[in-house]
Amino acid sequence: MDTKQQGFRLGLLRKITKGLPMALLAPFAAWGLAEVPLDPAPLKLNDQVALQRGAQTFVNYCLSCHSAAHMRYNRLTDLGLTEQQIKDNLLFAADKVGETMTVAMKPQDAKAWFGAPPPDLTVIARSRGADWLYTYMRGFYRDDSRPTGWNNLVYENVGMPHPLYELQGMQVLEAGKPAAGESHGDEGHAIKKLKLRQPGKLTPLEYDNLTADLVSYLVYMGEPARNFRIKLGIFVLFFLAVLFVSAYALKREYWKDVH
Repeated sequence: MDTKQQGFRLGLLRKITKGLPMALLAPFAAWGLAEVPLDPAPLKLNDQVALQRGAQTFVNYCLSCHSAAHMRYNRLTDLGLTEQQIKDNLLFAADKVGETMTVAMKPQDAKAWFGAPPPDLTVIARSRGADWLYTYMRGFYRDDSRPTGWNNLVYENVGMPHPLYELQGMQVLEAGKPAAGESHGDEGHAIKKLKLRQPGKLTPLEYDNLTADLVSYLVYMGEPARNFRIKLGIFVLFFLAVLFVSAYALKREYWKDVH
């Protein structure tokens, strides 16, 4: 959805829901609208090196709180890694490569610290979508009113602190009006923007690339056999096309004397 389409739908939604109690607004959430347009995720599902970097980022920064209980470490061999490489570089929360990606943190402790247990991330990309995850991981900003000191442009009042703060740096929230020619639903409606106040270890471009690698890995983890399924589907379609030509030629041969 482009900016104009999303702006039109946001404006229409505001008019429809104006004055309604919050309890009645829940059905509109399924319409897929957000105050912040989602950035398209530059996925790298056919780039094994990028997926390896994404797996490394996931293990180092996400797996301390979030589990991936339906993903086994040895499945990473599909990305070109050997079991020894997995043991040396990625196996920090388990003893064997055949184990699943679980965490030691207890759900009750997580609820006390963050307000709710962190969700399992095995199929988060299939649930939220790659664009949502890509925008979310780049949408954290400093908010001293929150218990963790962080908020998110995509997920307001999020309970999760910014796990990649040292890499991205500290962003702050700014509100402004749309530039001339831009449409955001209502005329003169304030829009939210983020400004990098304190740089991190990575440049903005480097951080975007790291986030793209991480989101690509999350998409891969939700369906590890995706690339194989696509290749198999192409092969089957090619086989059926060849079979159709042979069957049609055979049919014409059998029926050539029938008038």
